[in-house]
Amino acid sequence: MIIIKEIKEEQLENIKGGATISVWAGIAIAAIVVFISGIVEGITNPAKCSG
Repeated sequence: MIIIKEIKEEQLENIKGGATISVWAGIAIAAIVVFISGIVEGITNPAKCSG
């Protein structure tokens, strides 16, 4: 059930969304994605050995 409430202008600053994510969590997720994509690229497209 959805409840709709009327709020005043002063109360708008106190509203918090349900999907808040901290900056550090966003950085960590991005680092993990880059790391995993590097591993996948290394497996699927390995560099030639120089020797």
